[in-house]
Amino acid sequence: MASKVQRVQQQGCVNVQSYGMHWPCLIPQHGPGKKHERAIVLTNWQREIVEAQPGHFVRGLFHSDGARFSNRVTVRGKEYVYPRYMFINESADIMGLCQWALDLLGIAWKMNRRNSLSVARREAVAALDRHVVPKS
Repeated sequence: MASKVQRVQQQGCVNVQSYGMHWPCLIPQHGPGKKHERAIVLTNWQREIVEAQPGHFVRGLFHSDGARFSNRVTVRGKEYVYPRYMFINESADIMGLCQWALDLLGIAWKMNRRNSLSVARREAVAALDRHVVPKS
């Protein structure tokens, strides 16, 4: 499939690069322009993979466009600190795919802005922690 494949040793990892005319056949979501201005839809075979392994898909989404942090709130003078995940993306299609995958995992989420999803319930954060391991 690829016309050229090379490995580039970097500190702590190996960067694998591949060039070829048929990558768009394998990953049709790739294309010119901004992601949020074009359709991002999974093909049938991609949907089947995500349905079988939604945790891996969610991990990739949160590693690319998400964060886990300690949220601090004050209620009636008392401060509370709890872990929370946020996923932010301008593409409604990508946001919908994230919501779908979280639903497949049974993880509760809420939209706190049109482009921002929050996972804050204790049991939901614990469940997401099992899938979204720290970046290495």
